[in-house]
Amino acid sequence: MPPNRISCSHVILGWWKETSTREGPLHAFWRLLSLFWEFVRDSTPSRRRQRYGDVEYDWDFRVDTTSATVGWRDRLLGLLHSPYQPTEPALFREMLASLMQASPKIDFGEFTFIDIGSGKGRALLMAADYPFRRILGIELLPELHRVAKENIGKYKSDSQQCFAIDCLLGDASEFVFPTEPTVLYLFNPLPESGLAKMIGNLEHSLRAHPRPVFVLYHNPLLERVLTRSTVGKRIAGTHQYSIFSQNDAAS
Repeated sequence: MPPNRISCSHVILGWWKETSTREGPLHAFWRLLSLFWEFVRDSTPSRRRQRYGDVEYDWDFRVDTTSATVGWRDRLLGLLHSPYQPTEPALFREMLASLMQASPKIDFGEFTFIDIGSGKGRALLMAADYPFRRILGIELLPELHRVAKENIGKYKSDSQQCFAIDCLLGDASEFVFPTEPTVLYLFNPLPESGLAKMIGNLEHSLRAHPRPVFVLYHNPLLERVLTRSTVGKRIAGTHQYSIFSQNDAAS
């Protein structure tokens, strides 16, 4: 589990070591400057107002999942790790509909929905509109995790079908997967090395406990990590998302 307060200097140092090793110190230096410039631009009042464009979901359900209210510290850590951005409800429903079309025999009541990098918990709440066996998130940043816990506690919806919702505070690259049929949700929650480690953990778990697993990957910038793994093959998707499945899970 991470500490209650993650050190910015520790995250920056870790980012620098990984990036300079992979790309060289010069490229790492310019990338770091670019990230800090993006952070400064994102801190202006006009950019903050733009981030309030994702707040309609919050108004409807009286929760706080918008990126506009994320503090400067978590935004900075996000740029170096994985920026917080909530999923659009319409696209989430499209992904679930595409999964059901690609695998019409799937019974959500047998599956656990797991959101890696669950942030403030919007994907967890949206998944509750489907009859999953249970819903679980894991988030690295303590403040986002705290807000997610509050959101889960006060969420009310007439369309809610799953009420077993929880989220954990921890490093997703170290996550121990439950040995249950799983729908795994990714929205670029980790840098490439962390994602590769997390997928490696999933591969090890599947070898020890074979079971159906589907992966919904929103904005699949690091899709190559999945395509070179043994987690499964791509069975559906668009330019906005990809759906992966083991051969037996899709049948």
